Amino acid sequence: MLGLAFAMAGQPGGAPQGGAQAAFMNIVPLIFMFAIFYFLLIRPQQKKAKEHRALLDSLKKGDLVVTAAGIHGKVSGIDGDVVTLEIAPGINIKVGKGYIASLTKADK
Repeated sequence: MLGLAFAMAGQPGGAPQGGAQAAFMNIVPLIFMFAIFYFLLIRPQQKKAKEHRALLDSLKKGDLVVTAAGIHGKVSGIDGDVVTLEIAPGINIKVGKGYIASLTKADK
């Protein structure tokens, strides 16, 4: 075990073993891992957030929506970040605009 520690210690005097090329080769896996995280996690999440912002900006009175809690309703008013939903005839609730999950189609 002690011999292994001396073998991994490098050259006496602390001289660099591979120079700049060895340092670059140590950074390549980190760059590769960041690229994988970017394309598999970060980019799709940013795209979905952008689509959700566009959905919230396009909300208007009369739209049929579903909230994040699964409540279906019709938008009866928008006041800044608060949306009033009519969930049954004459029954209105107020929800935060960010909790609107998606638009739905009219029942047939």
